[in-house]
Amino acid sequence: MRGSGPAVPAGDRHWRGSARLAVGCAVMFGALAFTVDWDAGTLTVPRALLWVALSTAVCVVLLPQRVSAGPGWLAVRTPWRRLVVDTYALAAVRQYDGVSSHLVLRDVHGHRLELDPRVLAANPLIWHELDTGLRRSVERGTLRQGADVLERLGHRIDDETMQAVLRASGLS
Repeated sequence: MRGSGPAVPAGDRHWRGSARLAVGCAVMFGALAFTVDWDAGTLTVPRALLWVALSTAVCVVLLPQRVSAGPGWLAVRTPWRRLVVDTYALAAVRQYDGVSSHLVLRDVHGHRLELDPRVLAANPLIWHELDTGLRRSVERGTLRQGADVLERLGHRIDDETMQAVLRASGLS
């Protein structure tokens, strides 16, 4: 009989497609810039290096955060760093709406991260890990602010999932 090892972390299942899109846009930008500059007869080595640098910047700006979760933790990886919060010891959760809606999670150890709530809606396993951590934080009494934020988000995710199931089954 095999022993159960560590759980496999849940990852954003749409990240690879979004990353491919970001790289594709950066490559297209670079190719168009090179082509226009070459056609104008002004392409030089410094200008070529400029186009490469600008294409790299476009890729970095468009590259989405990589979100993953496991028992007791939620992580967001950006091109520069990896941020992790302890979901079993959440202290505060805030949601900021506007042009770019995002959640801000803070744990009792002082760690903080921001993520797009659409990632949670699109990835039920990540949402499950966060919801489990939220419940444990409430049980332990560490969550002082924001339990209602995640509860509302949970209802919205459940409603969207229900609508998707109804549409897929032809009942809606």
